Amino acid sequence: MEESRKPVIQVKDLYKIYRVGDSKVRALNGVDFTIYKGEFCSIVGTSGSGKSTLLNMLAGLEKPTKGEIIIAGEHMETKTENQLVKFRREHIGFIFQSFNLMGTMTALENVALPLTFQGVSKEARMKKANTLLDMVGLKKYKHHKPTQMSGGQQQRVGVARALVVNPEIIFADEPTGNLDSNTSEEVMRLMQKVVREKQQTLVMVTHDNHLAGFADRIFHIIDGKIVQIEDNREKCSADSHAAESDEVGQNEQNE
Repeated sequence: MEESRKPVIQVKDLYKIYRVGDSKVRALNGVDFTIYKGEFCSIVGTSGSGKSTLLNMLAGLEKPTKGEIIIAGEHMETKTENQLVKFRREHIGFIFQSFNLMGTMTALENVALPLTFQGVSKEARMKKANTLLDMVGLKKYKHHKPTQMSGGQQQRVGVARALVVNPEIIFADEPTGNLDSNTSEEVMRLMQKVVREKQQTLVMVTHDNHLAGFADRIFHIIDGKIVQIEDNREKCSADSHAAESDEVGQNEQNE
């Protein structure tokens, strides 16, 4: 199965060592894995396990001490800061725990915002933002500002904003950390749907084993090492089919 799929992220012999006084802390201690196109992967571990460091490395926000990170065929560890900024803008979407929406802008304007940095015309930006807000079930909320929306609705705007640049990869950092358990499950199902329908590659970091279980594969990280990679595809497929009828009902309510 894996052989016929396109690798989007390849991590080889990755280390991140911090100096703390006279001692060395190995935040990442020899990590290797491959993530394929159209795959939803979760990296799960407790606080201090190295999961956030790993996400920062993948996104080019921190440099490794040693090792290779190849994303969409390009080596992240050799890029300059300016090259990394350009690469992130063109290839990567982010979903944040704290939503990071602009309070003065409507949902539509928030989703369209990343396209302004790419020089896309206003008409094209708004058209695309409209389509994505429909997709995430926010037809009625396009002209609402963040303060007029619930946490779950704001995170749906966050998902649409991450998708607007057609990124090769979406990174999600504890995306449901500020949501209650029911809303968290809704957002996770939405993320499953996005991966399935748009063949997106999505990498999520979480400390929550239950939420990690929405992913196709689960990477368990302890003390800077991947100790287990759990294949969850069959279960996900069954769960997502069961949830589809609920999703239809939910979207009808939202609309």
